[in-house]
Amino acid sequence: MARERIAKVSRMNPQHLIALGIFLTFVLAILAVDLFVLHRKPHEIKMKEAFLGTLLPICSALIFTAAIYWAYETHFLGLGVLSGAEQAVPRYAANGKDALLLFLTGYIIELALSADNVFLFVVLITFFKVPRELQHRVLFWGVIGALVMRGIMIAAGVALLAKFEWIIYLFGTFLIFAAIKILFTKHEKSDPSKSLAIRTLQKILPIKTGYEGKKFFTRDEKGVLVGTSLLMVLVCIEFTDLIFALDSIPAIFGITRDWFIIFTSNVFAILGLRSMYFLLTGAMDRFHYLKLGLSVILAFVGIKMILPAVGYHIDAYISLSIIVSILTISVTLSLLFPRRSTAL
Repeated sequence: MARERIAKVSRMNPQHLIALGIFLTFVLAILAVDLFVLHRKPHEIKMKEAFLGTLLPICSALIFTAAIYWAYETHFLGLGVLSGAEQAVPRYAANGKDALLLFLTGYIIELALSADNVFLFVVLITFFKVPRELQHRVLFWGVIGALVMRGIMIAAGVALLAKFEWIIYLFGTFLIFAAIKILFTKHEKSDPSKSLAIRTLQKILPIKTGYEGKKFFTRDEKGVLVGTSLLMVLVCIEFTDLIFALDSIPAIFGITRDWFIIFTSNVFAILGLRSMYFLLTGAMDRFHYLKLGLSVILAFVGIKMILPAVGYHIDAYISLSIIVSILTISVTLSLLFPRRSTAL
């Protein structure tokens, strides 16, 4: 079989920027309602509110698939309009059906990887003893920072792949090594306050230990601007998401080269991350086989990215089926065979 040409990332034109602007306006409206209406006053998030907060982003993502299908089927604002070279290779969305499938696959992968990220959020918030009524605030701004960082990293990935096609093989190799690392690395108890992120922050800005309501910054007795413990938690959360993005961004490039689908699937996964914390906190240890499942998924996507070099391509339907099956099996095994010890 002849070697398959590597698919470049789909090109962005002025019409695409309009589509991106419409999407970002929708996302900012959701975040504004969340911050200034639903959670204007700090309060403890109960299980019912956490469940609804998790369900709404998932339902919104599923509803968005209808918008994705329509936009690519009608080529709204040039979405799904491919060049001749792009039509000759897989992993592009040329119509509504392809776009829907690629979006769902990317979204499921990002959501699954986010679940593992929640584990470290639990560790950080527990270590810093963040008051329950302030946890939503720090996680909300953590999501904002994550959206900005993911956008920058996706743009950088798009630029690199557009110029150097062979980098996709490096991404694939990196994911395979990341899968091995996840499989054999244990979550060890450590002191987040001594992490590189906090040490760097302390060199830039003095820190006053303690919480002063919902403030990230305050002033000491001499009137000098200092950071609070809430700022330390926020910096740790952003640093944690940056580390996880090194796995998740290459993973989504292994599913599709369409920049719009890459970005929107990432955004929807991140939007549900905060509420997922409140829903899963205290129960993450029950899903102990999820770590194994995520390792297998990363390895699968890494191999999928490398296979075109030898003339093979895994169909999108098969990819989605494999990923969903792995997640289902890992969760089911976790429930059927619970861990004997609940120690982290």
